[in-house]
Amino acid sequence: MNKAFFILLLTACTIQAQTPMNAEEAAALRNKVKEKSATTKTITSNFIQYKHLDFLSNDIESKGKLAFMAPDKVKWEYTTPFTYSVLFKNEKLFVNDDGNKSAMDLGSNKLFKQLNKLITASINGDMFISEEFYISYFKVDGKITVHFIPKDTQFATFIKAFHINFSDTGEVLQVKMIEPSDDYTKITFSNRIENQAIPDAVFNQ
Repeated sequence: MNKAFFILLLTACTIQAQTPMNAEEAAALRNKVKEKSATTKTITSNFIQYKHLDFLSNDIESKGKLAFMAPDKVKWEYTTPFTYSVLFKNEKLFVNDDGNKSAMDLGSNKLFKQLNKLITASINGDMFISEEFYISYFKVDGKITVHFIPKDTQFATFIKAFHINFSDTGEVLQVKMIEPSDDYTKITFSNRIENQAIPDAVFNQ
């Protein structure tokens, strides 16, 4: 097999692995996600975050726990390899870096406000906002993946695209945030528990 034919074959296999969903399949996914979102008031989940930087040979791996309470309270609590938490609550961003606390008003920062909105929507599954994103639907190696490309030019200077993987029942399994440089942050969720009471203290800062 010559080299040119091998490259052509590899390209064909890659294209075949990512199949665009048709309009009916995309609509069915949106309905599943909407139904799941409507009945989900709280979520707790473990997560693993992979930070990919092109100049590093290995991704930077972090682990932690996520807590979400409708409509917009989200806490990311990193436990490995460091202790760090980020809390979105009441239009504010609170950071606790091993006891060093700070806060930011999201209302004065359009970028963080939009990012929080998308993060919240991706967690509870209610993110199909066509006015803000160009949206494409795919099946990749049998998995459902939706690509979100920001329409806002300012936001696009920080985030090139979001790729979100869904389960067959409409749950978010993975979120990938791709930067203009093609470096990315990938977060995978596991041990998801829905609609279990979360103490108010979890969202205190």
